[in-house]
Amino acid sequence: MALKVRPLADRVVVEPAPAEDVSSGGIILPDTAQEKPQQGTVVAAGPGKVSDSGSTVAMEVKKGDKVLYGKYSGTEFSYEGTEYLIMRESDILAVL
Repeated sequence: MALKVRPLADRVVVEPAPAEDVSSGGIILPDTAQEKPQQGTVVAAGPGKVSDSGSTVAMEVKKGDKVLYGKYSGTEFSYEGTEYLIMRESDILAVL
C-alpha cells in the first residue's frame, strides 16, 4: 500500500527499522529496555529546499534509501497503524 503523506520542502518520511529484542549476548530485552532504532527506510521525500535565489535544491535521498539518523531526530507519527518519522534531510547522517 502506498503512503499518502506528501512531505513538503526538504522533509522526508522514514519508516524506522524494528527495535532489537535480543541483545548480542542472547538476552531477551523487554520493551522498556529496547533502544530506539537509528536507521530506517525512506518512504517519501519532498521536492527539495528552495534556496535564497528562488531555485529548488534537489534532495540527495530518495524513496527506498536506507538511512542512518540521529537518536532524537524527527517527529514520530502514526498513519494507518504504522509508525513513521518525519524529519528534515539535514537530520539524516548517512545513506547505508
